[in-house]
Amino acid sequence: MKNRRFYVELVRMLGFLPRRISLYRLAFIPKSAVHSQKDPFLNNERLEYLGDAVLDAIVADYLFQRFPEGDEGFMTKLRACIVKRRNLDILATKIEIPEMITTGVTPSNKSKHLYGNALEALIGAIYLDRGYGAARKFFVRKIMKKHIDLTQIVKKDPDHKSRVIEWAQKNRIEVVFKSEEEHLSHSKYPSFISTILLKGEKKGTGRGSSKKEAEQRAAREALSTIHRV
Repeated sequence: MKNRRFYVELVRMLGFLPRRISLYRLAFIPKSAVHSQKDPFLNNERLEYLGDAVLDAIVADYLFQRFPEGDEGFMTKLRACIVKRRNLDILATKIEIPEMITTGVTPSNKSKHLYGNALEALIGAIYLDRGYGAARKFFVRKIMKKHIDLTQIVKKDPDHKSRVIEWAQKNRIEVVFKSEEEHLSHSKYPSFISTILLKGEKKGTGRGSSKKEAEQRAAREALSTIHRV
């Protein structure tokens, strides 16, 4: 790709003016590129490593802000769905990263997850060029908000608590989980009872041998009444 065309396409993709163009060129040179075999360091492997870590932080940060009532397990599962390799390949294609990949990559030497790896390398390049804030803004504005449907991801998850949290966030309704331990006379082991409040009203109650189990049962009950909220 010629210099001017590369720059124009890069600016269109990023939405801002890059400073260190060499970083971005490197981001689109996969290890499997023919000419990188002559120079083992002329590929995006190191940028991919950095971008992977930065991307995890960006997604964790975004989910932490988006779901103030979400627990660690809920947010961890959502993050895993977003950053899994197969999904990154799809996202990379949607923002036209394949068109930016350097020449010299033939069908016979294409590595698995070539495009997703390039997306991570691009995140790494942005981080080095403009800092974490720019990398986060790029991913959230250009990818999260345009190409990732969190509602659908949560719906596919049988986790009832996750679905209640997502519904509450979407409808701007306060959701509160209250759980406490209870000791039943006929059992030597403690159990838990959980209650879900939506806008201050009790919408679900559940019991279980663990706090997590009790919350899931309470959430399942709440889901059956949500349409009346």
